[in-house]
Amino acid sequence: MMHDRGDRIEVAGRMTLPDAAGLLAEGVAVLTKADAVFDLSGVAEVDSSGLAVVFGWQRAAKRLGRNVRIANPPHNLRSLADVYGVSELLPL
Repeated sequence: MMHDRGDRIEVAGRMTLPDAAGLLAEGVAVLTKADAVFDLSGVAEVDSSGLAVVFGWQRAAKRLGRNVRIANPPHNLRSLADVYGVSELLPL
C-alpha cells in the first residue's frame, strides 16, 4: 500500500512475491508524474521480490528521466541486498 505525502511516498505492509506486481505498478505510476522518495519505514516484511520492486522503480525512473530514492529501508532489504551483492545499486 502506498500513500503520497507530498515530499515522499510511504510504502506500508509487505514487499513480498504476492505484492510485488502491484507495488511495482503503483510506484511506476508515481514516477510518471515526478521524482520520488519511497519511504519504506512502514514495510513489515520483505523478501527478494522487494529488491526486484526497488530495482524496477529504478529502471522506470531512468527510462522516464526521473530520480528515485529509497528512504528508511528495512533491515531485511539491506541484508538481502548484501547477500546478493547488490547493496551498492540501491538508490539510498
